Amino acid sequence: MTSSAVTMPTHLPESSMEGTGPSAWLLLPEQIIGLFYIRLDAWYETLTPLSKTVFISSILGSSALVLYGSLHVKRRRGETVRVTALLAIMLLTLAGFILWLLPLSSPTTLRERVDGTIIPNLSDIEAVDAQDVCPGYKASNVAETPFGLTADLILAGDSCNVYGTDIEALSLIVEYQAADRLHIEILPKYIGQGNQSWFILPDALVRKPRVEDNARPQTDLDFSWNNEPTFSFKVTRKSTGDVLFTTEGSEIVYEDQFIEFGSSLPENYNLYGLGETIHGLRLGNNLTRTLYNADVGDIIDANLYGFHPIYLDTRYFEIDQNGEMAYAARPADKSAQYKSFTHGLFHRNAHIQEVMLRESKITWRALGGTIDLYFFDGPTQEQVIKSYQTSAVGLPGMQQYWTFGYHHCRWGYQNWSVVQDIVDNFAKNEIPLETIWNDIDYMKAYRDFENDPDRYPYDKGAQFLAELHEKNQHYIPIIDAGIYVPIPGNESDAYPPFERGLVQNAFVLNPDGTLYIGEVWPGYCVWADWIGALLGGTGANEWWISEVTEYHKNIPFDGIWIDMSEVSSFCSGSCGSAVRDYGKMRSLSSGTADLRTADPRNLDSPPYAINNYHGELAGHTLSPNATHNDGTVQYDFHNVWGHQLLNATYHALLNVFPTKRPFIIGRSTFAGSGKVAGHWGGDNYSIWSYLYFAIPQALSFSIYGIPMFGVDTCGFAGDTNEELCNRWMQLSAFFPFYRNHNEINAISQEPYLWPSVVEASKKAMAIRYALLPYIYTTFYLSHSTGSTTMRALAWEFPDEPWLADAGRQFLLGDAILVTPVLEEGATSVDGVFPGAGSGTVWYDWYNQTRVTGVGAGQNVTIEAPLGHIPLYLRGGRVVPMHEPGLTTAAVRASPWSLLVALDAEGEASGGLYLDDGESVDPGATSWVDLSASKSSLTATRSGTYDEDRNPLAYVTILGVEDEKEVSEVRFGETKLEASSWKFDSALRVLRVDGLDGLTEDGAWTADWTLSWS
Repeated sequence: MTSSAVTMPTHLPESSMEGTGPSAWLLLPEQIIGLFYIRLDAWYETLTPLSKTVFISSILGSSALVLYGSLHVKRRRGETVRVTALLAIMLLTLAGFILWLLPLSSPTTLRERVDGTIIPNLSDIEAVDAQDVCPGYKASNVAETPFGLTADLILAGDSCNVYGTDIEALSLIVEYQAADRLHIEILPKYIGQGNQSWFILPDALVRKPRVEDNARPQTDLDFSWNNEPTFSFKVTRKSTGDVLFTTEGSEIVYEDQFIEFGSSLPENYNLYGLGETIHGLRLGNNLTRTLYNADVGDIIDANLYGFHPIYLDTRYFEIDQNGEMAYAARPADKSAQYKSFTHGLFHRNAHIQEVMLRESKITWRALGGTIDLYFFDGPTQEQVIKSYQTSAVGLPGMQQYWTFGYHHCRWGYQNWSVVQDIVDNFAKNEIPLETIWNDIDYMKAYRDFENDPDRYPYDKGAQFLAELHEKNQHYIPIIDAGIYVPIPGNESDAYPPFERGLVQNAFVLNPDGTLYIGEVWPGYCVWADWIGALLGGTGANEWWISEVTEYHKNIPFDGIWIDMSEVSSFCSGSCGSAVRDYGKMRSLSSGTADLRTADPRNLDSPPYAINNYHGELAGHTLSPNATHNDGTVQYDFHNVWGHQLLNATYHALLNVFPTKRPFIIGRSTFAGSGKVAGHWGGDNYSIWSYLYFAIPQALSFSIYGIPMFGVDTCGFAGDTNEELCNRWMQLSAFFPFYRNHNEINAISQEPYLWPSVVEASKKAMAIRYALLPYIYTTFYLSHSTGSTTMRALAWEFPDEPWLADAGRQFLLGDAILVTPVLEEGATSVDGVFPGAGSGTVWYDWYNQTRVTGVGAGQNVTIEAPLGHIPLYLRGGRVVPMHEPGLTTAAVRASPWSLLVALDAEGEASGGLYLDDGESVDPGATSWVDLSASKSSLTATRSGTYDEDRNPLAYVTILGVEDEKEVSEVRFGETKLEASSWKFDSALRVLRVDGLDGLTEDGAWTADWTLSWS
């Protein structure tokens, strides 16, 4: 069994459980008890079996002697008091020893895994290679269809049964579904009701892409197959002849608990995606991706919270003088011409997976489900990502305008007064604060939907939130996945949310029909049965919606933060079922009972052991044999549990705010979670490497279709410092989701605590808040088209192979280049200016000068003293802006301005999306096209949204045509006074002010043209 010594809840990573001197004693009594229990449990689990036996025997023996002495030994006066006092002192000393002297690790040391009893197959030198013993399949009954073909695949020899039971007969389905999408599916030919969940992922959980337009499309993808020596298939890009994926040279293995297939890959390939984990942007060719959602605190290369089985494969070709292309494995000649082609592969399978990337191949393994592959031909990264979202998992949900403001949180704000002080200090220091959050401190004994009556009473909360909302600020509480199970029959321990859930059969069960009871923060807990609700008609969704709605009546929150949703459980198995015995929950039909008893699979310890960070599959989560009310088991649906919780929360918030877009930040995600929620990067660390990892994390979630992403700014675990927090507050200012959050045992890290961080934060926030119209518009395009909000340089400049591994810079939308300092003590940073060798123009954000003298792929050293984050504006873009403010409401009510960055041809374009900023289905919207050409700028509005009456204050044009002086500026037919505009002939910058008088009815109520000559 996996030791729990290093698998305690990652909401408080082990490294953050460090007893850092007196801070361990600043907790409330119930928190000290909880911390004592966690650390005692962690210490106990590090003992050997013999030591555990001696420890328990000593306690029992000592207790027996004390009991015997109290009953049978004659004592002198006062001796009982002295003995009792001595025992109490000894126990308190032991408790102090555990709390103070037995830290789980140092604050800056990442946790080590302890799962010695589970040897991953990849590490087991005695493990059988399925390719050596399994026979593969032969195709027969091949039949053409209007959209592709079908065939039977029959086992080509004796069963190998290496990691399960071989499926002898399979079905092959090939569909050309769209011009850019090819579907290949291999599944058992015979599937019955009793084993359907072993293989089939229901459409109701994750939609299945279908053939479009009822006609076979013209496509650049080609499927071919071969039956010698056994069945294999190949996907080729017809226009280049490039083989994108081929199983030739390997066998397809298909068993009830083990699937394996793979493909060769070209030399030095470029793959991206396959999350969630902490890694660089480009995956490299020597790693294994384990896809199994787990409560793991941002350990590098470990399987983390989310499940995203998609990758992008970008290949660069060098073009010679004759226009011929040849694959370029290591393109080094920056004077050469290159062309890239990117395709994507999505494996629609929710079962446990492991993907092995090696020098020249990829091997995909799954512990159930089907081979359900969707190839997207691109041929650009942008087109693959758009197609993946629009056709496979759904487009990201649109967010409310205020959610793009600054958010602040800490685990450790002990009462409403502390939270009020935090809000007041932000205002005192004139640092924008849009939303204040509460971690689990507000809860009554860590129970969802109940506030602590002494520290966070409802009446004070209502007063605090009324004042907060009056100032156009917002509030978000955390809600954990586990639901407390009270002591049966104990009225003082009553917990109505649990009781109401029982009535609606809302919880996951044991195989025998009793409640599955694990353990999280409040103690013994149950978890909602989303699968039983979806497939069996039980009431988990209705119950959750009701509880969220009722809680909002007491605490009028503005959104919800979902945590611990992988699921996370602190004990192994249903550890509380015997202690909290509520009997069987419902009478099971004979069919359901048969499903529960007839499953021959080894659910808890499958024959193939994945490289799970927590070791056994039940480690730190629900056991795989936990059973849903429809008879299916957690083994088959583990990775979608958190996704379903986000869905349920989305509908709960719609019930609370029927017309408003729900705002949810969740921890565990699945393919398609971006439709309903955003994500934060989990429990990271206050060290410099995690400042860097924030960028590839965010870019990876752009691939996954979850653009509302951010990390715990300044770090969650361990102590940050002034320099690190200074740099991090500036970096995160250009992420879509911007929140500072840390844990209870670390030092405080509110940005107003250090003078330099105050100034750095205000400087970056002023830019962010001024850019809110641009950010909101960019996010709207993500929502409506699937484009990315945060972008890798290689995506926007796909024919520059030197950008393939560029993960230290990024683009915010298509116009803003961010080049942050990511190293301690640095006062400069090296960065590239993509497109510089092919005519792209860049301007320094701060001094508005044009970047010159830079070649293709050239690393340029940029001065970046502490408090300065280098930003550059791309030529050819028009950026709409507001005036910065302390809240998004203040920004939204301020005058407009435009920043026009002309390209080398003197042109630029952009757009602006307008709506009410909150409605799920806005009744009116508008789009403003912004276009500049040589010596004029035109704004053209379409749509019906007409509520914005803010005037246009000024326009700044960068890169005005050389060799030309500006002598006249007109707004429409009106010639502007010379005093209202200024032209800097050295910088080639034209600034036009005084436009508010000409647009007093609103900047976009009528079309207009600004011209200069």
